[in-house]
Formats: sequence, C-alpha cells, structure tokens
Amino acid sequence: MQKARIFSPAAIGWGNALIASSLAIYFLLIPGILVLRNLLDPALMRGEIPREAWRLHRYLAPRYASWARERINSGVAADVYYLDVPGTEWPLFGSVFYLWSTEYLQRAWEQDPERSPVSPAVYAGETVEACKELLLDPAHHAWVQTHWGDDYMHRENVFFRSLLIAGLTSYEALTGSGETMDLLEDQVSTLSRALDESPHGVLYDYPGECYPIDVFAAIAWIRRADAVLGTDHSDFVLRALRAFSGSRLDRKGLIPWQVNPRTGEQYEASRGIVNSHVLIFAPEIYSAEAADWYEKFETEFWQEKWFGSGFREYDRDRPGGNWTYDVDAGPIIGGFSPSANAFGIAAAYANGRTDHGQTLTTQVLTACWPLPDGRLLGPRILSDSANAPYLGECAILWQLTEGRGGGHADTAVRGTVAGSVYIGFAFYFGVGGFILIFSYRILNRRRRKLRNGARGIVPHQGVLWVVLLALGVIFFSVSKPIMGIVCLVPAQFLPVLVRANSHKR
Repeated sequence: MQKARIFSPAAIGWGNALIASSLAIYFLLIPGILVLRNLLDPALMRGEIPREAWRLHRYLAPRYASWARERINSGVAADVYYLDVPGTEWPLFGSVFYLWSTEYLQRAWEQDPERSPVSPAVYAGETVEACKELLLDPAHHAWVQTHWGDDYMHRENVFFRSLLIAGLTSYEALTGSGETMDLLEDQVSTLSRALDESPHGVLYDYPGECYPIDVFAAIAWIRRADAVLGTDHSDFVLRALRAFSGSRLDRKGLIPWQVNPRTGEQYEASRGIVNSHVLIFAPEIYSAEAADWYEKFETEFWQEKWFGSGFREYDRDRPGGNWTYDVDAGPIIGGFSPSANAFGIAAAYANGRTDHGQTLTTQVLTACWPLPDGRLLGPRILSDSANAPYLGECAILWQLTEGRGGGHADTAVRGTVAGSVYIGFAFYFGVGGFILIFSYRILNRRRRKLRNGARGIVPHQGVLWVVLLALGVIFFSVSKPIMGIVCLVPAQFLPVLVRANSHKR
C-alpha cells in the first residue's frame, strides 16, 4: 500500500511540478540574475578586469588542476588520434589560457590586493604547476611527434612550439622557479632562427599546413619571453614583418588563413578568427600595422543585425559563409562565429576600441549561461568533454583578463547593447517563467481530473517515472546536464490519466 501511495498519480504530479520548477530556477532564472549582475559590473564599463573573471578563475583552479593531473596520470593523450584537433591541441591551449589569466590577475592583485584575500598565484599555485606539467608531459607531445618525428622540438611545428613558449613564459613569470628556463630559451632561440632563415618568414604547423596566424602569435610570444629570459629579439620582430606585408597579405590587405611557406602562395583569404587572434598581440609588436589591420577588419567583417553585433567569420564576399561549422571557429550563425567574437573582445580592448569590446563582452557574457554551481554551461557545451572540458571557460577567462588595465572610464567609448542580449534575457526569464507557470497549471489540471475520478496505471508509470528521474540525476551528477534534461523532460508527461469509466463501452 505504501508503494502505491508513493507512486500514485497525485504524488508523481507534485514531483513533476517540483522538478520542473527546480530546473527552471536553476538553469534559467538564477542564470538570468547572474548575467544581469555581470553586465552591471562597473569594472566592465571601466575597462578593468570584471569580477566574473576573479570568480571564474577561483572556480576553475582546483577543478583544472585535478583534471590536468588525472589526464597526465591516465596517459590517454598518447592514444589520441593525431588528427583529432580537440584531443590534441585543446588541452594545451586551455592550459596556456589559464596560465595567462593567472599572470594578468596576479598583476592586478599586486596593484590592488583588496581584489582577493589571497593572491591568484597562491590559491592557484597547484593549477599553475599542473598546467606546466601538462605542457611538458611526453604523452601530450605524441601527436606532434607523429607529425614530425623525434626532432619535433626543432623542426617546423610552429603551433606546438609557440604554445610551449607562451605557457612556459607565463609559468616562469608567475613562479620564478627557473625550472623551465633552459627549455624556454632553446625554443625561443631555435624557432626565431628558423623563422628568420625561412624563405618567406613562415613555417609549417603540420606537414602541408601553414597558418600565418600561428606564426604571428609565435613572434609575439617570443618577444614576450624576452622579459623572462633577459634577451632582446626586437630586431628579429622587425625582420619578421616581411611575412605580413605587401604581397603576403590577401586582396583586402589582411593576413591570410593558409599559405605555402615554400612559395608564399595563399591558399585561403583572411578570416574572422585570424584577425581577432592576431590583433590581440599586434599592438605589442607592430603598432602602426595593427591600427590599419583593425580598421580593415572592421570594414570587411563587422556586421550589425537585429539579433547581434560583431565580427563575421568570413568576409561578406565569401559565398556560403553564413550558416556552417568549422572546428576552429565553431558553429557559424548568420555569419557570426564564436571564436571570432570571443577572441574579438581582447582584440578590441588591445586596439583601443572599447565600444566593440563592450558590445562583444555583453553578448559573450549573456551567452555563457552561468549556473549556480559556478559552471559556464555555454562554453562547457562547446568544449570537448572527453579531452578538454574546461577549454571554453578558460578561453572566456583569458578574454576577460587580457589587455585589461587600470580603467578608462573617462575616455572609453561605450558600446551598444545588441539584440542577442535581449534575446538572452527573454530566454532566461521568459522560458523560465513559462515553465513555472505551465508546470503548476498542469499540476492543477491533473488534480481536477483525479478529483473527478480519473486514474493512472500506477505500477508501470510509477516505475518508469522513477527510472527516468534516476537517470536524470545520474547524468547531472557526472556533468552531463543536457542528457539529464533529456531524461527528465519525458517524465513530465507522466502519469497518463485515464477516465474512470474509460473501460466501459
């Protein structure tokens, strides 16, 4: 009898109302409030590091350290298919993003220790060490060793070697340990020399694939490494401009996506992700060119539509570039890509375009879908759950910290509030409110039917309801909320009620 009461149609109805309300509050209403709080942060308007960056950095610190160490100990990276981009590149990229963010937050904390009771370098110390260990882990080098052989640290391989330079530079700046100085100096000297000696100033990332975006970043990161190594590569940087000037640029005067390093032939014109990433670092090494490139980037790629404002992934003249997908850029919607606009935040601030920076930041923060437990569900969904679950959040963290200084409240040009921000609030509060109202209307309707003598198939529907509920809880507990929701939604349609006299003819 007790079992029948627990699984009765009335009990299931109340359970469904409670589940639907809890999901609406947790996944929609509270996130909407969190987004609103983040957008109203005065630091965002002053060009400072916003409080969301401090929160996200603390949230990721223990989780990223635990994930990185578990991944290293498992050795799984050695078995990843060498052409699997998320499984090979993304763990390294995420570690560099976190190291960069820690470095910038540490600098901000040293200027104003009231920002955090403990310095970022201290509370994230284990994470900094874990990032360094992952960058140096031989299993995480297996994919480039497959590409280039045993001499992979001194033969072409620009992307991987530049990541090592970037990550180890930040590691030494944060710790001053000197542990990786020899390796860092070796990579800086050998890569800069190889680029200097190359026919057109560029080298392959992978056999048959040369992306100037990675060469440009490598040059900027070599220059940044000078501050740690005590070296001076300023003359090299000036010579390296040959790869990004004159005929080396595309027909719009921008850095192309892919070229032949032996002949200089361009395979594909510039893209949004190229310019957003390059323009983060361009003002540091080529200030005059950076201003020209940003102006052209805005002319050819910036668009404003009713649902959003930002950078296109492909220029307007490129056919078929409005609705597609790319592993580097992400899903391209109406011409916009996640990568071009997420990286565009730091690019805008680095080039003094606070209007673009604020417009992009408000949209990105709205799309992040922050959950009460600290996760950013939007970036988490776009990451690779098996190989780099925190990449998206680390990338957002980096964009919220890169190039932020002491504030520009007097000179900042305010950005516009794009349509996607209003769409986001309509989603959070509109859908959340609808679910609350709808769930209780369904509950009241079922209660009226039960009072009028309707009945449910108690044992079968009750067991099915419990199974769906249990599966939903399991998926949520292993950080698979989408699968959890897929299980809980059909449970909301139980119990199926039958009129008391439906068995009679």
